[in-house]
Amino acid sequence: MNFFRKIANYTKESYNELVHKVSWPTQQELASSTIVVMTASFIMAVVVFGIDFVFESMVKVFYSKIF
Repeated sequence: MNFFRKIANYTKESYNELVHKVSWPTQQELASSTIVVMTASFIMAVVVFGIDFVFESMVKVFYSKIF
């Protein structure tokens, strides 16, 4: 029974922390964070695309010289 008491206690403490201690972002903060994440994701996608394009071009040149 001690095991189930520990689970119940953990659940109560988790609920208490989520409801009373966590500071949830406002809608404005959430929107601005979303824009930052989307912008960073787009920039990273462009960088990865650029690196992939450069390596693809290098491999094509390398294979055209060999074959």
